[in-house]
Amino acid sequence: MTGPPDTRSRPSTTANELDTLVGFLDRFRETLEWKCAGLTPHQLATRSVPPSQLSLLGLVRHLAEVEGWWWRTFAGEPFPKRYTREPHPDGAFSGALATADAVTDAWDYWRAEVDHSREIIAAHQLDDVAEFGAPYRKPFSLRWIVVHMIEEYARHCGHADFLRERIDGVVGD
Repeated sequence: MTGPPDTRSRPSTTANELDTLVGFLDRFRETLEWKCAGLTPHQLATRSVPPSQLSLLGLVRHLAEVEGWWWRTFAGEPFPKRYTREPHPDGAFSGALATADAVTDAWDYWRAEVDHSREIIAAHQLDDVAEFGAPYRKPFSLRWIVVHMIEEYARHCGHADFLRERIDGVVGD
């Protein structure tokens, strides 16, 4: 099956380290959007295989919180989680409902956190370090966080690929 057109950017092959890393991170962010393009709220909220709560909408909600937590913590800003809090530690996934409002909220939240992360990255150098509290209680460099975010998105974009194929047969890297 043919899916939405692939308009993702390609990271430069000659950029400096920061631009190369951010280029790959942005490509994975675009991949998440591409995997979700053209789907209804019901399709976005479709669970993978019972009893798993994994869905494309859940991935968007989860990655919004991952973006917010890592970047805002690095910048010394508070981060109140929107979806994942006690007594619902998997709320980003279990609360992903098939409604237009839930989809709009998730994408608006994700885009706002991505935009804010870009501001934080632009204001720092790769060697800058911030102390993190619980659960880690150790320092992390901006470089480490960018690479970790690439890993996070790469893993979840793989999940998104399988979810999209299950929903409507669309595949692609």
